[in-house]
Amino acid sequence: MQELVVSEAQINQFIGQYLWPMMRISAFYFAIPIIGARVVPARVRIILALFTTMLVVPLLPNMPVISFMSLEGMILIMKEVLIGLALGFSLQVVMHIFILVGQFVALKMGLGFAAQNDPSSGVSVTILSQFYLLLSTLLFLAINGHLVVIQMIVDSFESFPVGGAGLGPAHYLHIVKLFSWMFSSALLISLPLLTSMMIVNISFGVMSRSAPQMNVFTVGMPITLLFGYILMWYSLSNFLPLFYQIIDEGLNATRMLLEIK
Repeated sequence: MQELVVSEAQINQFIGQYLWPMMRISAFYFAIPIIGARVVPARVRIILALFTTMLVVPLLPNMPVISFMSLEGMILIMKEVLIGLALGFSLQVVMHIFILVGQFVALKMGLGFAAQNDPSSGVSVTILSQFYLLLSTLLFLAINGHLVVIQMIVDSFESFPVGGAGLGPAHYLHIVKLFSWMFSSALLISLPLLTSMMIVNISFGVMSRSAPQMNVFTVGMPITLLFGYILMWYSLSNFLPLFYQIIDEGLNATRMLLEIK
C-alpha cells in the first residue's frame, strides 16, 4: 500500500490559498461603514469574512507559497491588512460627510451641546449627526451600496495581487486628499442651512439693537431652533440628489485607489 506523503509546501499552499485573502477581507469588513460598526458583533463580521473568502478564492490565481511563521509571511499579512483597512477607511470618509453635516448645522442652531454616544463609532456626536447618519445609511442600503463595496474588495485582488508590492506613497496620498473632499462636500450640503440660519441670527441682532430691553437669548434660542427644524425639513427635498452625487464621487474615489499604480 502506497503511503500518502504531504509536504510542508503543500500544506502552506492549501492554507495560504484561503488565509491570505481572508486577511484582506477581514480587515476590510472591520473598517467599512455599517458592517464595521461597533454595534455589529465581531462574530458576525468574521463569519461574513469567512463566507466571502470561500466564494472569492475559486476566482483567484494560486497564492504564493510562504511559511506563515517566517518574516516574509508576517510582512505579507501586514500588506494584506493594510490594503483592506485602506479600502474600508476610504469608504468611512464618505459616510462621515453626513456626520459633519449634522455637526455644522447643530452648532449653528445652538444644539452643539446636545450630543450623545454614537454606537457605530464609540464617539460623542450631536443628535443631528445621528439623524443624517441614519438617513444616509438607510439610503445607502436601499441603493445596494453594500453590494458595490463587496465587489470592490473582490476587484482589489486584481489591482493588488497577493504577494505584490502592496500600497505605495501615491495610495496614502490619495487617502489624505479625501479629507479635503470630505469637508468641502459636507459644507456643500449644509451651506443652504448655514446661510439661512445666519440670516436669522442677523435679524435677531437687528432686533436687539432696535429694542435693547428685549432679552435676545431668551427669545432667540427657541425661535432659532424652530427655524432650524423648518429649514431642515425643507432642505430634505434636495438631500437625495446630493446624496447620490456624494456617494457616486466617493465610490469613484475608492475605485481610483485601486487604479493607482
